[in-house]
Amino acid sequence: MASNKAFRFGPVALSNTLTTNILNPPAASGGVNAGAAGQRILLRHIRIVNKTAGAVTCSFWLGATGGNVAGTEVIGQGLSVPANNYVDWYGALLLDPADFLVGGASAATSLSIEGEGEIGVA
Repeated sequence: MASNKAFRFGPVALSNTLTTNILNPPAASGGVNAGAAGQRILLRHIRIVNKTAGAVTCSFWLGATGGNVAGTEVIGQGLSVPANNYVDWYGALLLDPADFLVGGASAATSLSIEGEGEIGVA
């Protein structure tokens, strides 16, 4: 991913539906005889912010659209975000065009998520 560009998503309020699609790389198409390579996202940092006076949990999966299948858990399962505080995640999570970061919170719109990384051609 040598020609990547800096990438940021969010902030996005998390719903209390644990199958909500949060992030998916774009698919590229069009042009004439130029191919149709999709995009990849390499997440390096995610911040989850709690704006409420009580702890709220969140969970995330990596897989198919709207899916939260056992064995696809990433970043946190029932991860508690303290009241009026935040949790940071650092790593290297690669999303291909078929990958969806899916998840939600235990209370609607109590948490927001944002992240940074790189985006480039798959």
